[in-house]
Amino acid sequence: MLSTQTKQRIPWLMAGARAALGPVLMMGQAYRWNGIALAVLIFTALLSDIFDGVLARRWHCDTPAVRLFDSMADTVFYIGVAVALSLGQPQLWRAHETLLCGLLALEVLRFTVDLLKFGKPSSYHSYLAKTWGLFLAAAVIAAFAVGASSPRLCGALLSAALGLGMLCDLEGLAMSALLPVWRNDVKTMRAAWRLRRTMRAGNRALC
Repeated sequence: MLSTQTKQRIPWLMAGARAALGPVLMMGQAYRWNGIALAVLIFTALLSDIFDGVLARRWHCDTPAVRLFDSMADTVFYIGVAVALSLGQPQLWRAHETLLCGLLALEVLRFTVDLLKFGKPSSYHSYLAKTWGLFLAAAVIAAFAVGASSPRLCGALLSAALGLGMLCDLEGLAMSALLPVWRNDVKTMRAAWRLRRTMRAGNRALC
């Protein structure tokens, strides 16, 4: 039986390990590790991303701090993935340069807006963000595992993932515009709107 203290630490450790896999992927690509091995590492990170949230909710330790750390770990991990993919398959990045630049610009804009308004990055974990995560994982797993033999498949998956990423950032910007204070785990725009109305009603009641 795990102690309460151990249960509280496990989601942090899982997210931290996922962040550490980003530099490992970069190193692996630099030293020309087998593509299947790199794909397995990405799949492992995907499982970690799924189950750290499941365990945190089950053990009632899914605090705002845990959720924010989870989001930042995802960012660090996928920066590592992007660098590794650009090293191993630069032609794939060049073919999607416009979408990639658009996504990066929106990511920077969203981070800046959240930092100025809330003092820290957002951590909405919306359903659209989860869908983006699955598509992005599928795209990079395919790129590392079968990229050379199936360029069209990898290109289609990567285009879909980058497009979803841009939609996710636009959703995040809209949520940040709606919400007067920082909140984590806002699943949809409708949920963000309800939160906004509840907060404004509460503020009027206090006046």
